[in-house]
Amino acid sequence: MPSEPEQGEQRRPALVPEPTLYRLPIYLTYLKLALKAGQKYVSSTKMAREMGVDPTQVTKDLGHTAIVGKTRVGYEVESLISVLETFLRFNTVEYGYLFGAGSLGTALLLDHGLAQFGFSIKAAFDINPDKVGLNIGGTTIYHLDDFGRVKKPDVKIGILTVPVDQAQCVADLMIDGGLTAIWNFTSFRIRVPDGVVVQNTSLYAHLAVIFNRLHAKE
Repeated sequence: MPSEPEQGEQRRPALVPEPTLYRLPIYLTYLKLALKAGQKYVSSTKMAREMGVDPTQVTKDLGHTAIVGKTRVGYEVESLISVLETFLRFNTVEYGYLFGAGSLGTALLLDHGLAQFGFSIKAAFDINPDKVGLNIGGTTIYHLDDFGRVKKPDVKIGILTVPVDQAQCVADLMIDGGLTAIWNFTSFRIRVPDGVVVQNTSLYAHLAVIFNRLHAKE
């Protein structure tokens, strides 16, 4: 078991490697299940074994938060959950706007699980007259032309779920309106100015990986 000194204070570095940020929420889910099962302490070795990863990697990932466990005891589960939620900003609320209330956009509007990770969709925008004016999952859908009127300065994130042929022009509209981060669910790689954060989450790209690995085994 990797050495785990006395528990210390947490800190938030300016930049954390993306692979680590992908793994930390997985650790958090594991810890919440462990807490629900009545577990009070957990070692990095146990976490790694049950999740199929390297114990050294777990310790290194958690090291970004500056929390460490106790020798021969491990991490206090409840404290580690609190540290991770704070570190990942899941215990505060960040608001965003959704652009494109089609099938995928509607699914995101109905996904109230996002709130558990500190994210809430404040409004949605579409050009379909059958969609405009609807309230889906507690979120009102406005016409895209109303974005400038509805936009609030405290909202910085936009979710892009429009058809690919509209992705760039809607992204430009979002940026012109003051949004500085875009969660792009389209398969089109949008172009943005420096300083604008983009996270591409293409379902089709992951589907291509699944198909490739499935048939490579055959």
